[in-house]
Amino acid sequence: MSKRTSISLAEVRAKLNGARGQDYWRSLDEVAQTPEFEEMLHREFPNAASEWDSTFSRRDFLRLAAASIALAGVAGCTKQRPKAILPYVHQPEALVPGKPMFYATAMSLDGYGTGVIVKNREGHPVKVDGNPEHPAVKRGSSIWMQASILDLYDPDRSQSITHFGEISDWGLFLGDLNELVREHEHDGGAGLRFVSETITSPTLVGQLEALLKKFPKARVYQFDPVCRDNVREGAKLAFGEYLEAHYRFEIASIVVSLESDFLYTHPERLRHTLEYTNGRRLAEGKREMNRLYVAESTPSVTGTMAEHRLPIASGKIHELAFEIARALEGNTESAKETSQWTRAVVADLKRNRGKSVVLAGEYQPPEVHAIAHWINQTLGNVGNTVSYSRSAAFQPANQIVALRDFAHELQEGRVQTVFVLGNNPVYSAPSDFDFSNSLAKVKRSIHIGLDYNETAAVCTWHIPQAHYLESWGDTRSFDGTGSLQQPLIAPLYGGRTIYEVLGAMQQQQPIRTDYEIVRDYWRSKKHWNDFEKSWRKGLHDGFVADTAEHPQQAKLRIKSLAELKPNTSNGASELETVFRPDPSIWDGRFANNGWLQECAKPISKIVWDNAVLVSAALAQRNGLENGDVVEVSVGRRTVHGPIWITPGQAENTLTLQLGYGRQRVGRVGAGVGFDAYQIRTSDALWFQTGAKLTKTGATHKLVTTQTHHNLNSPERQVYRSGTLAEFVANPEFVKQSVEEPRRDETLYDNVPYQGYKWAMSIDLTTCIGCNACLLACNVENNIPVVGKKQVEMHREMYWIRIDTYYKGPLENPSFNHQPVPCMHCEHAPCELVCPVAATVHDHEGLNLQVYNRCVGTRFCSNNCP
Repeated sequence: MSKRTSISLAEVRAKLNGARGQDYWRSLDEVAQTPEFEEMLHREFPNAASEWDSTFSRRDFLRLAAASIALAGVAGCTKQRPKAILPYVHQPEALVPGKPMFYATAMSLDGYGTGVIVKNREGHPVKVDGNPEHPAVKRGSSIWMQASILDLYDPDRSQSITHFGEISDWGLFLGDLNELVREHEHDGGAGLRFVSETITSPTLVGQLEALLKKFPKARVYQFDPVCRDNVREGAKLAFGEYLEAHYRFEIASIVVSLESDFLYTHPERLRHTLEYTNGRRLAEGKREMNRLYVAESTPSVTGTMAEHRLPIASGKIHELAFEIARALEGNTESAKETSQWTRAVVADLKRNRGKSVVLAGEYQPPEVHAIAHWINQTLGNVGNTVSYSRSAAFQPANQIVALRDFAHELQEGRVQTVFVLGNNPVYSAPSDFDFSNSLAKVKRSIHIGLDYNETAAVCTWHIPQAHYLESWGDTRSFDGTGSLQQPLIAPLYGGRTIYEVLGAMQQQQPIRTDYEIVRDYWRSKKHWNDFEKSWRKGLHDGFVADTAEHPQQAKLRIKSLAELKPNTSNGASELETVFRPDPSIWDGRFANNGWLQECAKPISKIVWDNAVLVSAALAQRNGLENGDVVEVSVGRRTVHGPIWITPGQAENTLTLQLGYGRQRVGRVGAGVGFDAYQIRTSDALWFQTGAKLTKTGATHKLVTTQTHHNLNSPERQVYRSGTLAEFVANPEFVKQSVEEPRRDETLYDNVPYQGYKWAMSIDLTTCIGCNACLLACNVENNIPVVGKKQVEMHREMYWIRIDTYYKGPLENPSFNHQPVPCMHCEHAPCELVCPVAATVHDHEGLNLQVYNRCVGTRFCSNNCP
């Protein structure tokens, strides 16, 4: 491979600073007009893209094929009954071969449930979408929801019970379980511990409460790598108790996000997205839309939607929030010192009292959350756009503080038995807790999980866990709504549920199934007058009506803003390291999912890797180019990773994405990326100043799809812009750019159509670039993954892609998402391959994106918001 042409960041910056008009760009190569970009631009499909790379080994092919071809023969791998069966004599009335059936169930991520509808063909699930009737979902989907179907059929899932690494069986485990129960009955559970993700399952809560009553000295610890400790502690600081804030974005005119990615990482992401984007739609007679301000250190999905975005170090957002609050308080001295961005925020908030939302992200310290609560109370937003309720989680607490106590117990030898219920603390816990060595010393450790992962490898017992599509269960959404979970297929690998393991520990004979445990719990609660009728309705709907938490009165205990004053000792030039969940594989639990590994990340479009995201200014100052491997040092801990220059990144911020560098994972995720958890500590979970960046001299090839198949040609005018006044005067202006090919340029017959033609319409006002439609198309059509090397050759097989266009300076451009949809749609051939998009800006920078309605009335079925 030839050496890549170096890019002069100074020349790139000069070009962008001098740009005028409709000048969109997609990458540094495009602005610099490198020979590599010119080569790509002259070909719709770049050089050798049609040829399969000869270096692609048989082993690599089989490794990736296992991840993506598992669904191809899924009809033949439906789990059958253990005894002989006969063909249909009378075909079931509801079953029509070739016609799918749909069932409601629930999926959990970080403990909180999301209602889903699952498509089932002849007994096997093939597609997962959001449940439009669920009050906490309403409509929409996420990449993790869509790709979860691949985890069900993953051949690398754990398939055997193991004891000290050797294959064992359920009977032997039950024998050991009975012995440990007898031991802990004598000491009251003094050495018994349970470690789990955030728990919201009502049935699981009931089981744990019963066990804690039986073993009063036992303790339950909850830990999520992407935890909400700062959110909870911020509410406690403001109100004296743990309360959860709920936002009504559909009636909010102004939204201010202090590093909150509420459209992508929040547990209520789907409802937030629907309500926020509804506020941007221009319905008949409506000529106003909401306005979003975002302050963040690294570009996020929410940040790309902002009309006014401020790149700022995470450690400086506390000062910014305090500055906004003081200006709202009427502090004239503060008003003189505020920035232009802050003055605009304050003015808009004052004009929209009771119609705004101010929220802080999980990454910010409790004081920032308390300031946000103070601002919402001061502006009269509480009771209108903001409300509060008790947490849906079991025993909400500061997870890091509790986990530190657990780590000390392990190190001091005070723990005899540990149950690890579904999570992976050896890999994802803060590095200063050293769980790997501590957990290995425990007499009995029982791990229940989908994979034989890093934690399973140091536990005495490992129990394969059934996938959520194989299990009976229940969960609660962020608002508290209870959802019932029903299986759509028998466990493919004989997996067990946490309910069954804890049920066996309760010594109830005979051992009950997960179905009996969940059903008996709901019967015991007497929630319904007619249990059988209501149980069937709950299963049909996927949720239990009227179970959400009720709004609570939240009285501020903050007497003065001075209580929340930030410490301003950190220097502006200090390097800051921030940690973020990967936008594709999250905290690492999806590392073996090929669809998510090959899903181009929303901003960088990197696949099959993570990177150290840096600003152009920092890269220029240190002589760095994309792919240069650097050493990032935080205290005595170091990690090595390639850098990626990111437009809109705060100047002195290094962003490390979690979830890669797995040591115990299947064949797809093995050897992919670097492990950022190695330098993540409990006292700096999300960001830390004082980092050191050292160039190692090595390089690593990062592959991105950002410039694949460029469609931004001036002749085609695929993406156009205009003023809001022009849009109001002529709302149909975007249609004027629809291409009409000459007769000799098309293979279609020149036949006049009667009635409607088929076409697809995408409202770019509401497209947040989340990739849910891309994953939905992959699932619907069982698109195979091809691997990093083939993506580099432009051989990725997306049938939908999301292009990202920048406009403006390198340090803080505006972001625009352009979906290129359904090249091979299952419904019909498209005459219009791609709708024409347009962007409209008002004089204040409001970003309004409209779409070409073409001549069709049919819309995509992937449930995008």
